[in-house]
Amino acid sequence: MNDMFENLPFRPADILLPQDCDLSLWSVVACDQYTSQPEYWQRVEEQVGKNPSALRLILPESCLEGPSVETDIMDINNTMSRYLREGRFQEYPSALIYVERVLSGGRTRRGLVGMVDLEQYSYEPGAATPVRATEGTVLDRIPPRVAVRKNAPIELPHVMLLVDDPEKGLIEPLSAQTGDMKLLYDFDLMERGGHVKGWLLTPEQREQVAREIQARKTRAGQERDGLVFVVGDGNHSLATAKECYERRKGLTNPGQWPGLPSRYALCELVNLHDEGLDFEPIHRVVFGVKPEELLDALMEYYPSAVRGGGEGHTLVFSVNRWSQGEVTVRNPSARLEVDTLQRFLDDYLANHPRAWVDYIHGGDEARALAEEREDAVAFLLPAMDKGELFPAVINYGALPRKTFSMGEAQDKRFYLEARRIRV
Repeated sequence: MNDMFENLPFRPADILLPQDCDLSLWSVVACDQYTSQPEYWQRVEEQVGKNPSALRLILPESCLEGPSVETDIMDINNTMSRYLREGRFQEYPSALIYVERVLSGGRTRRGLVGMVDLEQYSYEPGAATPVRATEGTVLDRIPPRVAVRKNAPIELPHVMLLVDDPEKGLIEPLSAQTGDMKLLYDFDLMERGGHVKGWLLTPEQREQVAREIQARKTRAGQERDGLVFVVGDGNHSLATAKECYERRKGLTNPGQWPGLPSRYALCELVNLHDEGLDFEPIHRVVFGVKPEELLDALMEYYPSAVRGGGEGHTLVFSVNRWSQGEVTVRNPSARLEVDTLQRFLDDYLANHPRAWVDYIHGGDEARALAEEREDAVAFLLPAMDKGELFPAVINYGALPRKTFSMGEAQDKRFYLEARRIRV
């Protein structure tokens, strides 16, 4: 480990990359995508076939509550161990990987793969750690994810950290330095995922990164309540990693904590101001309801609400192609439309156990789901200005869960790199 990274929240990692396989079949999208579209995962299954793939090392969230989840987790862990025994991975010690992802729309998003120190991260409300969550953590979503991770020998990340770097001094300079780096991968991603390239940083470039992070940490301590990075994507995944680390600490002598592999989690660091990074809204589709009864309940929950537009928080809904409209909550107490909606949904779902909600990336996809069924309502939310993110986390703490998405589903992080998390 480079000593320059000591005490920094983001640092190099011993990164595993797959070898001797078709990377376009190895790399699959984040497990929390397409949860209401099983046909997507079926297509991926058919494409992968019997080839080595990260698909065999993850559990799509749509399967987390399935009848065979315990067997699925056991199969995943066994496959991880088998891939390690077979030499499926090549390890790059103390590595940082510079990534350029050409997205489905043609723009490029730049990132840096390393690991975050979980001692410097918290998802707890009111935390003052250098790394913080951006959305409220649903505690009952942690245990099933812990079940997946707790005995896994390796991790594959879809977590993306964000740095507020309008001067573009941390990641962007690396784009002009790739001639000095070793190219590690360069291939097309499946299912409209675009293209990805990754280079291994030189020791000199790692030191350059360390200096930039140290400068930001120093400035954050003086001006920004100590906040250096926030979690953009994968809030619950990183919270799960934290929970697994805390459990491991409870079984380990404190003198050994600094050397625990579970103290760290692999992730990609991205500049909030990257031109390839868009904030997209995450829409809600409520299933198992009578649409008019749900809308009436919304009006009853907020006595100030009116049908149609106006001053306040306007919630756009779609029931089917012939029935779309708006409900406006006047004088809302919440800061964002998503908060106003989520407060109502949490209360409604608690009192209607047959109803359930899914969080959908893409307005067309949300409308289509509502159009397919008579028992569904789609709520379509506006996008958040990404420039508001760091001030909001500093001043108010975590935002309501599923407030924003960094791009459309096909532009989410694909699994590729891995890291050992058990000795």
